[in-house]
Amino acid sequence: MSLAELTDRERKVLEAVIRTYVATAQPAGSRQLARRFGLGVSPATIRNTMSDLEEKGYLFHPHTSAGRIPTDTAYRVYVNTLLPVTALSEEQRDILAQQIAVGGSVETILRRAAQSLGVIAQELGLALGPRFDDTRLERVELVRLASDRLLMVLSLQGNAVRTIFVDANTEVADRSVADVTRVLNDRLAGLTLSEIRATLAQRLRDTTGGSDELLNVFIEEGSTLFDAALDVQDDVVLGQTSVLAEQPEFATAASMRRLVALTETRQYLAEVLRRRSSENGVSITIGNEHGDAALEPFTLVTAPYHVGALNGVIGVIGPTRMPYDKVIALVTHTSQLVTELLD
Repeated sequence: MSLAELTDRERKVLEAVIRTYVATAQPAGSRQLARRFGLGVSPATIRNTMSDLEEKGYLFHPHTSAGRIPTDTAYRVYVNTLLPVTALSEEQRDILAQQIAVGGSVETILRRAAQSLGVIAQELGLALGPRFDDTRLERVELVRLASDRLLMVLSLQGNAVRTIFVDANTEVADRSVADVTRVLNDRLAGLTLSEIRATLAQRLRDTTGGSDELLNVFIEEGSTLFDAALDVQDDVVLGQTSVLAEQPEFATAASMRRLVALTETRQYLAEVLRRRSSENGVSITIGNEHGDAALEPFTLVTAPYHVGALNGVIGVIGPTRMPYDKVIALVTHTSQLVTELLD
């Protein structure tokens, strides 16, 4: 379906139906449209036009209601060709800046961004942390947790931090911890995590001194340890689910179960979002365009952020009945704000 198939009257009626349904969550009737939009034709003509739009796959009517509801195809046409350009208000910009632009790690910034974006958009905010394969290591710290257990803290490019538990299986002296920390920084700082994982044993084997036992842990188990640093399956950050739960689409127990099931599958969401991290600009997937029954009730609107080698995604997910102009403007601005903060 394309807008070229529609007459000027059909375009106006279709836009009126969409705007009405987004605002009210109720099927739009011909008299309602005539009163609200002043389309210059009678309710009977509007009703006939809606019937034509239904035959073309843009509208449908639930049960025996005379009102119409937009289809996923209608929303797509609306987003691509009819959507008005909307700018954020100064108040919205200020709120986002105040709530997000307070510094901190990548994880902290993304958590605040998903939370704030979701509340303002009245959808479920979400964010995907960056993939760290090509991120460069800036500094290593070893923190003692017990006599034989350490926490390795990796400070990465772009204020990212990853932590890894290291079990030495033997008591480790403070001097050994300090020596190995120095060696790790000397040999690894400036390398990407994927380079470290692939070459760690070779980079440490020629090191000698009194810290061999602890160094052997990194030589023998280094690739496994750094696998943990590169693990991204839990890096999906969600805002307040309650914001979405208040919408009419999720009033029934069955629809609420679908929403809860979706938010509990973090790895699945990560896979969906990861495919968008290399895209430019806003990406919008509506209803059945997902090709996945679990996502059919939803629209996903995202935009990537890029900082050096770091790439991730920020956006919202909500019902297909969504104020697309407002949401797109919010997601676009938030992704730009996150990029600026991380940069």
